[in-house]
Amino acid sequence: MFVDPRGPRFGAVVTSLVLAAVLITGNGWLLAAQAVVFGIGAFAGLRFAPYGRVFRRFVQPRLAPPREFEAEAPPRFAQGVGFGFALVGTVGYLTGVTALGVVATAFALGAAFLNAAFDFCLGCEVHLRLVRVLGRPVVRYVPEADVPTSQTLCADAAQAKEKAYA
Repeated sequence: MFVDPRGPRFGAVVTSLVLAAVLITGNGWLLAAQAVVFGIGAFAGLRFAPYGRVFRRFVQPRLAPPREFEAEAPPRFAQGVGFGFALVGTVGYLTGVTALGVVATAFALGAAFLNAAFDFCLGCEVHLRLVRVLGRPVVRYVPEADVPTSQTLCADAAQAKEKAYA
């Protein structure tokens, strides 16, 4: 599956705001809510992620069609990493080990901010490197198309897979 890369970046902006609010307030329950958001994106898929749904409903219709699409796996992996940090931070805050909560939240905020401000997804880059180390094909972007259908996306992915194995 492929996604509009502007969607995960929008999610990173909202996530950065939420994580900054957690650091300012020390609210472990707000971090727990963010962990749920990360978990949905990581385990159910980006199409179910709450921030992605907001993007598709309210933001994407106001934008020009995307010029390229991104494979779903790297941002989904990044959501899983964010889930891990948010879970550790939540445990820290809710058990009174505030330093653990602050550090885990700060790491998650750093990664989210990199994506929001500089379009650099740290989790995505880690995913791509892991995939390369494991020797699997990497499909990063689908060449520009007018408005690709699911059939053209699948065909492009199949062609990229064949080239990777060639």
